[in-house]
Amino acid sequence: MAKSWISLKGAVFFGGAFLMLLPAFVAGSVYTGGLQQQTETLLAEKLRTRGELGADQLGRRLHQLWLDVDGLSRSVDLERLDGVRQDITLLGQLDKRYSWIGVTNLEGKVLAASGGILEGASVSQRSWFRLGLTGPTAVDVHEAQLLAKHLGNGRDPLRFIDLSAPIRRKDGTIVGVIGSHVDWRWVTDNLKSLGAPSIDVILLARDQRVLFGPPDLVEQPLTVGAAAAAGRSTDTAVQRERWPDGREYLTVTVPTVGHADLPSFGWSLLVREDVDSALAPTRELVRSFWIQLGSGALIALALLYLIANWVTVPLRRLVAAASELETRAPSQPPHAETRYEEVRRLSVSLVRLQTRLADQA
Repeated sequence: MAKSWISLKGAVFFGGAFLMLLPAFVAGSVYTGGLQQQTETLLAEKLRTRGELGADQLGRRLHQLWLDVDGLSRSVDLERLDGVRQDITLLGQLDKRYSWIGVTNLEGKVLAASGGILEGASVSQRSWFRLGLTGPTAVDVHEAQLLAKHLGNGRDPLRFIDLSAPIRRKDGTIVGVIGSHVDWRWVTDNLKSLGAPSIDVILLARDQRVLFGPPDLVEQPLTVGAAAAAGRSTDTAVQRERWPDGREYLTVTVPTVGHADLPSFGWSLLVREDVDSALAPTRELVRSFWIQLGSGALIALALLYLIANWVTVPLRRLVAAASELETRAPSQPPHAETRYEEVRRLSVSLVRLQTRLADQA
């Protein structure tokens, strides 16, 4: 069986296509892969910066409130309760972050309060009072109990964080506690300002319960790896993982929210962004790149086919003339090929051979 040989046209076309397209597609794959990896790195850095700055900002603002309460405790004189009541009422009116400020004795009885609310009531079982007897303290968010009927609107539950500090005489003896309820909505407003249309900010409690975040997660325990990282590490962590809603997110975990010597609430801050949304512009750029590369490749293949045809057409004519010369006397001389030097010389040689054979006949 005769061995089948590839034609020159096929060799030029397929060989040229291989040598041209393989490097282009390898380089394109390396470029687009690097582009997506670089985009993810920049995205992670953006979320890390947002999370760390956001946690620091919230910590600083809470720390300033805590210092204000601690400073206020040094100016309280339990011998002039009318003046104390006027001062803390005015402070509550001027600074809407405070929902309530009160002063107690050592037994937990409220002696003076903003607006006179809860005066005479006992708060001895409240954490802010018991912890406030030992030093400046901060208590995690909770729903209003004694204040609910005084400040609530009956629809939305009131929630506060508590800041308190001991009241001392000039000799250092503790004689009472000053406590403040900071409106939780002030905290959530700060957290909302950190978000963006495609970025969610999530505040975790010490027990990894969601205090603030997407509505479907609030007050739910969070079990994803980003939440677990909050309890395992003291450094900011970045993870890419699938969440319970089925979407894949890039998540930055800032393990602590605080500043300086502010007592810890045990909070952690998570900043997440949907990977599909975040990478959509890059993926569109990659898709456009491959479309353009593919279009260019098709044009290049068409041109390569024309070049292969241009190279081989005169050779095919000369091969046909040589075959005719081998079997019988040609009726006319070979086509005068002039496209390139090699076929020109071959054409001349065939003409001379035909002339010689004609003379011998």
